[in-house]
Amino acid sequence: METVNIHQAKTNLSRLLSRVELGEEIIISNRGIPVAKLVPFHASSNRRASLGMDRGRFIVPEDFDAPLPEELLAAFEGGEE
Repeated sequence: METVNIHQAKTNLSRLLSRVELGEEIIISNRGIPVAKLVPFHASSNRRASLGMDRGRFIVPEDFDAPLPEELLAAFEGGEE
């Protein structure tokens, strides 16, 4: 985690925000004393990094789109309890 002073933060705000958007956290200090922390608004703001993370964890079964069994279909339709 990098620390920058207020002058550096004002001068390079766009660059700092680009880094924060990719998940980095940056501390802003005033005379060496930390006063603020730039953090991503959403924990998973870097969508590119999250794409494909679960690849191979789920395999679509061959019968995925097969008709439901009659008793299960009836339960969904309110026929059986």
